[in-house]
Amino acid sequence: MKKLLLLLILVSQLNFAQTAKEIIDKNIELTGGLTNWKLLNSVILQGKVTLGINDEYPIKIFQQRPNLTKTVITLNKKDTPIEGYDGTKGYAMNYATNKIQEYPTYNAESFDNDFIDWESKGFEAKYLGKEKLGEGYCHKVELTKNVNKTIYFFDTKSYMLLKEIKTDETLSYSDYKKIGGLLMPYRLESSSQKRDSDYVMIINKIETNKVLPPNTFKF
Repeated sequence: MKKLLLLLILVSQLNFAQTAKEIIDKNIELTGGLTNWKLLNSVILQGKVTLGINDEYPIKIFQQRPNLTKTVITLNKKDTPIEGYDGTKGYAMNYATNKIQEYPTYNAESFDNDFIDWESKGFEAKYLGKEKLGEGYCHKVELTKNVNKTIYFFDTKSYMLLKEIKTDETLSYSDYKKIGGLLMPYRLESSSQKRDSDYVMIINKIETNKVLPPNTFKF
């Protein structure tokens, strides 16, 4: 009897793992395919970001493989870098001094999201079932690597990523549109427990695979 119970548990875990993999694979397939995502080398996002209730600013985000990034907002008609990584140094705005500051421990994020090639990156995937989100239902998939866990919510019908829960931040995605064969969200909302860094970003233009000057990511 114990052996039978153990076998059922193992089979159940294998089914969950396979289900999680199938959901991730379906998302990648329906948003453009793995090959197209890997051919994406740079992205320029332009739009507006709302901080708090009424603080709205034009914003530009530059990203390039493998982990280069730069975020610029327009203040008083002047473009002001607020965060970035140039390949060797990470920097961000120190709002106490109102100046850009280098951060030696800056954690540069990968150009790709974690569920692109998640297995080769050392992640474990677990299916957590379905959960209602708004008017519909989502598949919940947890990716774990060491002590880091992220929960992804994929729409059960479209397989689009609608929500992502990290340790210190929750991200919501919507208004997907096709750009160069890839489906990307044009609305992004961020919230946290402290509520001090919450924002809503509305994208009005996305450019892909542009050749960016070498000094793009400097500050």
